[in-house]
Amino acid sequence: MEPREMPESTNNLEKDVTLSQEPAVEPADNCDVNNEMISNANEVQQTAPQPCEPAAESAAEEPTEQPAAEQPAEQPEAEAADDPQAASDDAPAKTVSHFSEMNKAELVAKLEELSQLPVDTIRDDVAALKAAFYALRKEETARELEVFVANGNDAQAFVAADDPDEARVKELLAIIRDRRAEFNAAQEAERLRNLELKRGIIQQITDITNDPDNINRQYNKVQQLQQEFKAIGPVPPTEETDLWKTYQLTVEKFYDLLKINKELRDYDFKKNLEIKQQLCAEAEQLDEMPDIVAAFRKLQYLHNTWRETGPVAKELREDLWARFKIASAVINKKYQAYFEERKAREKEVVEAKTALCELVEAIDIEQLKSANAWETATQQVLDAQRQWKEIGFVSRRATNEVFARFRRACDKFFSSKIEYFKGVREATAANLAAKVALCEKAEELKDSTDWRATTDALVELQKQWKTIGPVPRRAGEEVWKRFIAACDHFFEQKKKQFGGVRAAEHENLKAKKQIMATLRTLIDSEPAPDDAPQQVRELMAQWQSIGHVPFKEKDKVYNDYRELIDQAFDKFDIKGTRAHLANFESNLNRMGGSGDKMSHERDRLVRAYEIKCNELKTYENNMGFFNAQSKTGNSLVKEMERKIEHLKEEIAMLEQKIKMVDEKL
Repeated sequence: MEPREMPESTNNLEKDVTLSQEPAVEPADNCDVNNEMISNANEVQQTAPQPCEPAAESAAEEPTEQPAAEQPAEQPEAEAADDPQAASDDAPAKTVSHFSEMNKAELVAKLEELSQLPVDTIRDDVAALKAAFYALRKEETARELEVFVANGNDAQAFVAADDPDEARVKELLAIIRDRRAEFNAAQEAERLRNLELKRGIIQQITDITNDPDNINRQYNKVQQLQQEFKAIGPVPPTEETDLWKTYQLTVEKFYDLLKINKELRDYDFKKNLEIKQQLCAEAEQLDEMPDIVAAFRKLQYLHNTWRETGPVAKELREDLWARFKIASAVINKKYQAYFEERKAREKEVVEAKTALCELVEAIDIEQLKSANAWETATQQVLDAQRQWKEIGFVSRRATNEVFARFRRACDKFFSSKIEYFKGVREATAANLAAKVALCEKAEELKDSTDWRATTDALVELQKQWKTIGPVPRRAGEEVWKRFIAACDHFFEQKKKQFGGVRAAEHENLKAKKQIMATLRTLIDSEPAPDDAPQQVRELMAQWQSIGHVPFKEKDKVYNDYRELIDQAFDKFDIKGTRAHLANFESNLNRMGGSGDKMSHERDRLVRAYEIKCNELKTYENNMGFFNAQSKTGNSLVKEMERKIEHLKEEIAMLEQKIKMVDEKL
């Protein structure tokens, strides 16, 4: 996995509510409301609907102070636009992380699910999901364009292939937009109903004000109407200012006519003072919060509460406002510093992640020719992905381009790795098929009784087996067992067939050892007998007349015999090959020209010749099975070479003997 870029955990922050920077002027005791101050209060009212206030309300309804929560120089990004091609970093960062690991099919399924939820709860999720989907779609289109251009086409003529997932996403987005339009229409209708309700309340207060005779008995009624007015939801923004001005003027006119007593007014001021002092204390405590984003949000809430709280005594108003403004300024400065620090952090993260991109791009894929090389390179890429995550995340907007570059580099590497091992699998599959074919041939030969030819054939199959490359591990073990089982079966049968020969070979071994003992005695005798050369030739003739000995003993006993013969020839001055042939010719002469004996001798020599030739061929074939690079393999090779040379000498001797017999016939 390939790693996918995750957005920073910091959520998009709510926008400041713009409040007037100066405290509203307290109306005079005669409640002659300053229209300009009312206008300022109305502007504040437009930025956010009034919440419900407690039932106990001050006698006088006055414009509220409006300290401003200053905006930092750099604000978080707004919500993603409805346009499907909006950049992925326009979506709320915390929500994007929910979808960045999904593929297109999963994103479509999630959008299907979101389309069934209340439309007012899914806006951020839809925007983030849409950004994630079109980021994937953009990458697909880019790859299609690369292939299109690589095939020799003009990039200007490229048209992206239709994507059923994209069509479904657009269909679902259209459904959501229609539902949102219905929801907005319902909200607008609700605002119009609220407008009529608020106008009705204003009319009721106006009617009460127009009945001065009973106005004193209507105080509680007006308080109730005020609560109802504030409890009613928002109205159309175009009507809000005029409505609020009319409401304020109507209420002020009521209180002017009511001539509320000073004690009740002072009580209302005292209650508002307690609330605003508490707001100041909470604003000052925000400086101790470690999370500046949460502190700034809390400050916005405190500003809204301040605005909704009624006035205090005129002589306290400016000092109280100054205290709240100072506490707000502290948080605003820290909030601004937070974004400046985040910007510097983004730069560091981008530089570190760019270095990781260069590291992955620097891997020379063309030089990766083995599984070990690919494994080493893969570990480098995985380490780079791990470091990518350890570096941390900042806003998607800051790292969007470098993440796309990193992902392309990783995708290219892993795609190339897949292609390489696909070729390896194909090669090992072909090797497996070749070895299976050898198994089948070996199985066809395993029950053969043509021992010599089949032995040669199986040895040849073993040679071919060694030339075939690797196969899949599990299948390789199985096919090897199958092959060796067929070979072992044949050689076991061959061993049983020649079991009777072994006893005769052991008897021959005893006879040859006896001849060697006689030779050793003759060599050690002092003085040497006069007929020692003749005895040596007779012993050599006896040796030649004796059949095969066990294969394992053959070389050793022959080498010991040759050593004794060489000693005898040296001691008794007997010429080697010439003397041996002379002795053989003498034996032929003693046969007296008998054709049967000559033919029998020739047959014996021919069989011996064939046996030696087969032995020579076997030794030469087996030379390929030894590893001359090891110490043991090197010594075995030298011994094998010595035996081969000796066999060649014996074959040459037999050829001359056969020639001599042919000349006598």
